[in-house]
Amino acid sequence: MKPTSILGRYLTKQILINFIAVLLMVTGVILMFEVIELLRRTADRPDVDMWFVMKMAFSKMPRTFEMVFPFIMMIAAMVTFWKISRNNEFVIIRAAGVSIWGFLAPLLVTVFLVGIVNITIINPISSYLYEVYETLDYRFKTKNPKAVLFSNKGLWIREAVDDDTFLVLEAKSVRQEGDVLLLRTVSVLEIDRQSQLKKRVEAYAAELKKDKFELKDVKIYEAGQPVVKVNNVDYKTTLTIDRIKENFIDPEAISFWDLPDTIHFYEMSGFSALRHQMRYMSLWNSPFLLCAMLLVAAVFALRPNNRRGGVMYLIVGGITTGFLVYFLSQVIYAFGINGYISPFLAVWTPTLIVMMISISVLLHMEEG
Repeated sequence: MKPTSILGRYLTKQILINFIAVLLMVTGVILMFEVIELLRRTADRPDVDMWFVMKMAFSKMPRTFEMVFPFIMMIAAMVTFWKISRNNEFVIIRAAGVSIWGFLAPLLVTVFLVGIVNITIINPISSYLYEVYETLDYRFKTKNPKAVLFSNKGLWIREAVDDDTFLVLEAKSVRQEGDVLLLRTVSVLEIDRQSQLKKRVEAYAAELKKDKFELKDVKIYEAGQPVVKVNNVDYKTTLTIDRIKENFIDPEAISFWDLPDTIHFYEMSGFSALRHQMRYMSLWNSPFLLCAMLLVAAVFALRPNNRRGGVMYLIVGGITTGFLVYFLSQVIYAFGINGYISPFLAVWTPTLIVMMISISVLLHMEEG
């Protein structure tokens, strides 16, 4: 059955309406619990007002919502299938000669497109808001209303200068003022490709402006040479404030469109980009995961006899399967993060297993 047919448009409309309804309901519940938790955390902080609490709650909500997004789609699909079965519409559709795959085709296309919209449009907004939340949370913890960067562990950066030399820069503290990044107690190591130290430069302070680090009050150490003291030393760099901030935030706070450049930067700089690679692949995987959840919902809810005690089976079976899928996916994802299995298998294995099992069960139902 074509998604543009009358029946296809009807089914598409039904699942989108139910999806929006479940989405609004879950969003309201998430927001309520986020506000309650933040009010608990800020109960002994008279300097934090309700407006700050609401900003933190709203900025964190998209990240929490992203974690439960597959469950929202599964619940919406279960509600859709249950209504269609309860009204005997499914029996009529099957009697008209439409196979179960013809019935599911427009729904799968719709869910897949929802997943594409999520990663290409919603995800950049969600990533930006999550970055805002981390900044607000850092301001809350440090009691500094102007704090921008969110790390008190200093900064380590490695960057290739040319084919023979790369720099390792360490700063004890970092903060941002306007468009300038300020660093304190800075050390720069110039190392060749054989990991041999060529030069060490220490500075009391440094500033990142546009395309260079400006080191101030500098001491230069070279083997066999006396210590040289100068006022300023400049180092060219391809880094930006935004790029450095990505050292402090989770991959979840980087949008779908920015992840490829971030991964390339980490690989060129010699850092591990495993977490970012897995995040990028999981975003590509998310539309297929939504389709897998739709198939799971079809297994439990797409039955012609839901009037006969099928509702309890629907609820218990669907919820149990959903939590099992989530638990297994998190376990396998953790194996990938720790390098026990390849990132591709860690991301795609749960989705492929769920899809294959669901398709097998639906084929058995179709033959029966």
